[in-house]
Amino acid sequence: MIKFIVGRIRSIGYAFKGVWLLITTEASIKVQFVIGIVMTIAGFYFQISTTEWCIQIGTIALIMSVEGLNTAIEEMADFIHPDHHHRIGFIKDIAAGAVFITAIAAVAIGLIIYLPKIL
Repeated sequence: MIKFIVGRIRSIGYAFKGVWLLITTEASIKVQFVIGIVMTIAGFYFQISTTEWCIQIGTIALIMSVEGLNTAIEEMADFIHPDHHHRIGFIKDIAAGAVFITAIAAVAIGLIIYLPKIL
C-alpha cells in the first residue's frame, strides 16, 4: 500500500514537471495559458454564473490538454523520424486539427457566455 501511495505521489510530480515544461517551452501553450487568464479575469468582471464557470474552466482545461497532447505527438513524431516524411506530416496535421476543432468550440462557448453580457 505504501509503495502504491509513493508511486502516485511520484506520478503527480511528473505531471507537474510536464505542466511546467509545457508552459515554459511551448509557444502555443503560452498563448492558450494567457487566453485562459484573460477569460478568467473576464469571468470575474462579468460575474458569470456557477454553471458558466464550470463550462469555462472545463473548456480552458480541454483546450490546454489537447494542445499538450498535440505537442507530445509532434515531439514523438520528430524523435522517431526527424526528417520530413509525408506520413509523419499526416499524423502531425491530424493532431493539429484536433486542437483547431477544440479551439473553435472554445470560441463558440466564449461567445455564448460573453456576447449577451457585452451586448
